[in-house]
Amino acid sequence: LSPDEDGICSGRYFSESGLVGLLEQAAELFSTGGLYETVNEVYKIVIPILEAHRDFRKLTLTHSKLQKAFDSIISKVLVRQGTASKTHCWVALFCNKHSGIILFHFQGFYGQCFGEDAVEVIKDSAPVDKRKLDPNKAYIQITFVEPYFDEYEMKDRVTYFEKNFNLCRFMYTTPFTMDGRPRGELSEQYKRNTILTTMHAFPYIKTRINVIQKEEFILTPIEVAIEDMRKKTQELTAATNQEPPDAKMLQMVLQGSVGATVNQGPLEVAQVFLAEIPADPKLYRHHNKLRLCFKEFIMR
Repeated sequence: LSPDEDGICSGRYFSESGLVGLLEQAAELFSTGGLYETVNEVYKIVIPILEAHRDFRKLTLTHSKLQKAFDSIISKVLVRQGTASKTHCWVALFCNKHSGIILFHFQGFYGQCFGEDAVEVIKDSAPVDKRKLDPNKAYIQITFVEPYFDEYEMKDRVTYFEKNFNLCRFMYTTPFTMDGRPRGELSEQYKRNTILTTMHAFPYIKTRINVIQKEEFILTPIEVAIEDMRKKTQELTAATNQEPPDAKMLQMVLQGSVGATVNQGPLEVAQVFLAEIPADPKLYRHHNKLRLCFKEFIMR
């Protein structure tokens, strides 16, 4: 469509009533797709127009549709308690004709494009040396990613829908040690966090979206321990506050957090990082953060 085309702005949709009709149609489609939270956002635009026209008949119908949407949201919240979030994967495609980084939901697509024998999957998240790759093959690196939010964003992303809608930043982690091994002792375990920013936000009309920015930052062993303790505290808090209470879930969380048989659990973390005051003054702040993490964990 071009605004310079004759008559393009004189159609029935280029009017107030046409706009209301399109918005009402969008709300119906969102409701059919189960995106009930977006129905409310669409009707926020429609309702002031109907109020200005004193169209009480349509206002009655609109509010009844909103009531159905809100009832559906309440039902979904009860069903979603204790369920996992949506799964996203990061896929990097390396070959001689196509190159790029794509956030991607399904794995078999590129096998159909290049042939099953010409596609090789790299299943770890370690950096890839392109010089060692066969130029006659297409390599796909697949890694699980999770939505990434800054701390200030978490204040506005409380519900399941808010944490899984309008997402454009994702993160995956790569554990490593200085001697090249992926795993090691607590005192030598580092972690590389990689944050990917997509061109458009998920969900989108396409299931594959190009990544336009990539950031990396490295966590030291004590920072890795702080992050792990915070996650354990969050899991324990979620299990204890769940409504209705789930004894099995709470038992699983407790066994994974404080069980005596758990390797590199809270007890070993405390013995490694909190047994002595660190000699390096730069670690004082992290040492205190870890102590506070343990205090909050015990209070739960």
